[in-house]
Amino acid sequence: MKLKQQPQDFCVEELTEVRPGQEGAYAFYRLDKESLGTPEAIDAICRKWKIARRQVGYGGLKDRHARTTQYLSIFHGPRRGLKQTHLHVQYLGQLAAPYGPKQVSGNRFQIVVRDLSSGQARYALEALEELQQEGVPNYFDDQRFGSVTPDRRFIARYLIAEDYEQALKLALTAPYEHDRGEIKRLKEMLRKEWGNWPTLKEHLPRGHVRSVVNYLCDHPQDFRGAFACLHMELKTLYLSAYQSYLWNRCLTRWLELHCRPEQLFEVSLRIGPVWFFRGLSQAQRQALHSLQIPFLSARLKLTEDHPLKPIIDDVLAAEKITLRQLKLRHFRKPFFSRGERPAVFFPQDLRYQLGDDELNAGKRKLYLEFVLPRGCYATMLIKRITQIGDIAD
Repeated sequence: MKLKQQPQDFCVEELTEVRPGQEGAYAFYRLDKESLGTPEAIDAICRKWKIARRQVGYGGLKDRHARTTQYLSIFHGPRRGLKQTHLHVQYLGQLAAPYGPKQVSGNRFQIVVRDLSSGQARYALEALEELQQEGVPNYFDDQRFGSVTPDRRFIARYLIAEDYEQALKLALTAPYEHDRGEIKRLKEMLRKEWGNWPTLKEHLPRGHVRSVVNYLCDHPQDFRGAFACLHMELKTLYLSAYQSYLWNRCLTRWLELHCRPEQLFEVSLRIGPVWFFRGLSQAQRQALHSLQIPFLSARLKLTEDHPLKPIIDDVLAAEKITLRQLKLRHFRKPFFSRGERPAVFFPQDLRYQLGDDELNAGKRKLYLEFVLPRGCYATMLIKRITQIGDIAD
């Protein structure tokens, strides 16, 4: 039978040493939220306090499908809190510098996985023991790909091809599963009236979309300039999504080349299937644990004898692009970032307990608590311990 998951997820941002005081230009806050992603929560705060988004600094994006705690700073922000239906902002003091990703040491998760059969529960416990020795594939999960269209089109691919109209049209009109009613209506209007900029200007509500349309009223064919009018955060997300997809493909390809078929099992992500592993030899573990896969960008310099060059060449060939094309012409920002990412991660302070599921008669529930390094996805750990196909009771 296939697993049904009903995770109850709580995530707290763990900080390096941050000591807010009475003086400083940046107000420091704790943000508790539920049913809101970080961008939506920041939008709500900016609207309420009438501040610009560029004044806000934060450590990372937190999932809307969880109760989360994170921290943020606001340049010359108000020295008070804020409480709305799905968010609570608590003022903590002042900082001399903006808060950002470097101040985040990790994230602590509390998750309950429900509706487990006895066979699924037994496999989950075995997998928890295995992953503490082997690690978990450090893929970017579905949360990273919210800007990818349901038919798996990446806005960044159109930017690489310099098809700026299609990139802009996808950014403004592509439908997504979690679009609310007013957003659906706005996108339908944009699709219907695309190119009729004066009419759209007249009927669109105030906001960044109307600002883009205002630009097109004056420059009706300058889609590159119109795309540049989008929020920098959005443009960065579009590039990050595609770069993360390429990284995922590199790890999947590495596993194909270094593992036997019986050591791999397939897990479906929103952007396509990836390989997970189990039963590795000691040599395979050592190779995987030391593996750092670079982010693909035009600034990545690979020598002919680089051990990952054949893999990267394969991934780029499948996408029909080159590293050189990962430099967007005509844009200073955003850009594809440099760096590298470990191929696997290990949960720290892992605790778990199996019990009866009071919400599903005859089923089991698994309580998990652990800390992950910044940038790692708890959902990957959950997929590692649950998605192995049909499991007999």
